[in-house]
Amino acid sequence: MKKKIYEGAVASLAGLLRDDMTIMSGGFGLCGIPEALIEAVQLSGVTGLTVISNNAGVDGVGLGKLLATRQIRKMISSYVGENKLFAEQYLSGQLELEFTPQGTLAERIRAGGAGIPAFFTKTGVGTIIAEGKEEAEFNGETFIMERGLFADLALVHAYKGDPEGNLVFRKTARNFNPVMATAAKVTVAEVEHLVSAGDIDPDTIHTPGIYVSRIVEVPNPIKHIEQRTVRKAGAMEGNR
Repeated sequence: MKKKIYEGAVASLAGLLRDDMTIMSGGFGLCGIPEALIEAVQLSGVTGLTVISNNAGVDGVGLGKLLATRQIRKMISSYVGENKLFAEQYLSGQLELEFTPQGTLAERIRAGGAGIPAFFTKTGVGTIIAEGKEEAEFNGETFIMERGLFADLALVHAYKGDPEGNLVFRKTARNFNPVMATAAKVTVAEVEHLVSAGDIDPDTIHTPGIYVSRIVEVPNPIKHIEQRTVRKAGAMEGNR
């Protein structure tokens, strides 16, 4: 079996990228995003991408870089509020957007990974989310049909991984990463700590290695802060 470990993010995506493909990108805001792999996609120059991600982070960071270079044609997301360029491109008609409620997006990805082509949900009934979608009644209530999502490539960020591709996600980074790892033809993981086989307790593994095709170690990644909030000096003392 070919080794899964690659030297560098660019090498880990060699032969996988092409124009007009669909990519899932893990993370929530700036937490747990596969930043090194996103930069490798940018360097490749591929265009016409459909990207499935909870959001596009902020301008100039993560997927914001691919928006700046106009490499993304369509986003399937649940939130756009922190990225001005995202909003500008959508409102000007330069970027297609399939807006999906956050829980529905997570379930569409999970369904895709589980081989479930579609499911029914009450979320969005009676709103623009339901326009053009099949409706059905169950126990006297109306539901709309949502389709599962499956990508050509999934890019995920993990805290720890081993040579077999077993992954552990840390705290908030355990968001969309685990479900996306199951819902693509090929999954590439960047890991902060690459450990030896057997070093990860099987009971702590979040994503089994069978779902992961390639791994690249990215030690000491920058942990961006999306919104820095600080307390004014003496504020707590004054409220006592």
